Amino acid sequence: MQIEDLRIFITVINAGNFTAAAEQLMLSKQYVSRRMAALEASLGVRLLIRNTRKLSVTDSGQVFSRHAQKILDDIHEAELAVSEKTLELQGAFRVSIPMSYGMSYLSPLIAEFLSLHPLLQFQVELGDRYVDMIGEGFDIAIRIGQLSDSTLIARRLSVLKRVICCSPDYLQRAGMPLLPEDLLQHACLRYGREGQNGWELLQEGKRKLLDVHGPIVSNNGEVLRDAALAGLGLVLLPEFIVDEALKAGSLISVLEAFQPEPLVLSAVYPQHRQRSEVTRAFLSFLEERIKI
Repeated sequence: MQIEDLRIFITVINAGNFTAAAEQLMLSKQYVSRRMAALEASLGVRLLIRNTRKLSVTDSGQVFSRHAQKILDDIHEAELAVSEKTLELQGAFRVSIPMSYGMSYLSPLIAEFLSLHPLLQFQVELGDRYVDMIGEGFDIAIRIGQLSDSTLIARRLSVLKRVICCSPDYLQRAGMPLLPEDLLQHACLRYGREGQNGWELLQEGKRKLLDVHGPIVSNNGEVLRDAALAGLGLVLLPEFIVDEALKAGSLISVLEAFQPEPLVLSAVYPQHRQRSEVTRAFLSFLEERIKI
């Protein structure tokens, strides 16, 4: 039996299920389940009753939880008694963040976080490629969009609205699109990493994929925004890339009733980093600053 198992057990009881407990502890659900099975095996008693609807605590589990909580409280008091000061986060930490969102929003947050923890050393890589977290030694990555299935642990941070927009000059020349099908007659500036020509919009609650084309394809949002500002066509981008241009009137939002689904902003990290104090602190900091 390990002290960590006691902490997991108490958290499971308070959270009411393995999923919520795993999220609070920043552990995988599978790991929490394995540790609880090991704890029950070491004690030789059933502590928790699991079914599809809820989790309940056995009589033995209730008795054990009171003793476990006392042990954890005693350990916490002992740690406080011998600690002269709060332990400071320190060490190297490698982070991958997307280029546009990183420069606009994450860069000042990282600077603020490091000012709070001066013993940390961050290595920050900006780019829109999906890095090999384990092979390249990254501790955490911030990603935008659909995540592929992997062994990485993901934490949702926010959602990013997307808009279709163009310059007033382009609208005057090409006319206002009124329905998604109208895009087929327009120049559409496409984001290239999606690996497809289509734009997927929502029409009457259903997804509609349109095979659009235009004079430029790029994997960088600023390049596409600048092309739209130059009057080259319509662009579909996250709002944070074009919000200043929209406010200034140099870009105009169109087809607002058919906007695509927002993109999900997530943090991902390897299994072996889930108990890192720096990972915990950095994620908590981002969740506080980036409101969904």
